[in-house]
Amino acid sequence: MEMSHAANPAHVAKRTKVRYAILLLIFVITTFNYADRATLSVTGSAMRAEFGFDAIRMGYMFSAFSWAYVLSQLPAGWLLDRFGARRVYAASIFLWSLFTLLQSSIGVLGSGAAAVVGLFVLRFAMGAAESPAFPANAKVVASWFPTTERGAASAIFNSAQYFAAVVFTPLMAWLTHAFGWHAVYLVMGVAGLMLAFTWLKVMKNPADHPRVSRAELDYIEQGGGVVNGHRNAQPDDVVRTGGWLLVRQLLGNRMLLGVYLAQFCINVLTYFFLTWFPIYLVQARGMTILQAGLVASLPAICGFSGGVLGGFLSDSLIRRGHSLTFARKLPIVGGMLLSACIVGCNYVTTDWLVVALMSLAFFGKGIGALGWAVVADTSPKEALGLSGSIFNMFGNAAGIVTPIVIGYLVAQTGSFNGALVFVGINALITVFSYLVIVKDIKRVELRTV
Repeated sequence: MEMSHAANPAHVAKRTKVRYAILLLIFVITTFNYADRATLSVTGSAMRAEFGFDAIRMGYMFSAFSWAYVLSQLPAGWLLDRFGARRVYAASIFLWSLFTLLQSSIGVLGSGAAAVVGLFVLRFAMGAAESPAFPANAKVVASWFPTTERGAASAIFNSAQYFAAVVFTPLMAWLTHAFGWHAVYLVMGVAGLMLAFTWLKVMKNPADHPRVSRAELDYIEQGGGVVNGHRNAQPDDVVRTGGWLLVRQLLGNRMLLGVYLAQFCINVLTYFFLTWFPIYLVQARGMTILQAGLVASLPAICGFSGGVLGGFLSDSLIRRGHSLTFARKLPIVGGMLLSACIVGCNYVTTDWLVVALMSLAFFGKGIGALGWAVVADTSPKEALGLSGSIFNMFGNAAGIVTPIVIGYLVAQTGSFNGALVFVGINALITVFSYLVIVKDIKRVELRTV
């Protein structure tokens, strides 16, 4: 690879920007990732009418994805470190898109229990297939971006979750209205399959990519990028420690444990907005479903803008000479303190103030959502995938816990006041985690046996 770069003066003279094309690709893939998760929330009403699903059965359908997604994180991380992001991510995209496509055909099972079981199984399988996605994103960013650009890169791919809500939810709603619920799964499934082959064609490690100049490769490598990806990342003595010993080392590291705990708390806010927020607007604030649907898009837009801003702010602080610890912690702590303003909704009566406070809280959450950048900064080079998977497992456990806890609080009190306090407390626990538990942010060195 070095010889081919050296032999081409054009490559030497100019620093290419192939890394930005790679970032665009993972942004598009992550947007589809979140859009595919949301297909059932969009088509659910039409499917309930056709198949007679009651609310309890729909609840099981929604939960199937999260359970599989969380349980599959550790195997996904091991696969990423063993085989690399290029192959594992391609298989992941292909499989989740295939399972999405197959959901269009559950009608052949009839309208009884078979349809319920079939949809549950396909949602569960889709959750397992998507499990490598975010750890793979972090692994790719760690390979392709120097530390001074990693915050913005991580924030951009992470903000795809908001972009998906703004762009794909209306599109899928139109497809359902115009062509029926089957069309959503057909379109999203076929598009995803095409995306898997695009990823295979475009993605390579920086050191192997034919369009990367020597100047860009040196810039990435000298800035802390792992330019060879997974190749040669796991020497024999590390491999011999075994998967569970690696997990024990990662969970035994105080800094990483604080980062993992903080991600759980940050995602409590995420899952409140994804699950209970529209219901809160209808039940507690008396909005119509149509009004709630329009209002619910505002926090997503604020989260997207806050997410991009937080990443660029963090990288800007590093370029100005501040430490990595300060540059990452300032947006996280400031953003999560801002998110705690969600509790203020308990003390206002006008709808516009509620919407303003909710949007401000999600804007702050976006600014503070730098966890994936921290994972790329701190994870051992030998276990980037595994560390990202543990991080993602902790974070998405909030998708199981949050709806249940909030449901219990609302059922017991008949009010959302306790639920909003619960969300606000988790924002403050995130602040505590980064200020007290995490301490200095630096890359972990694994012990070998």
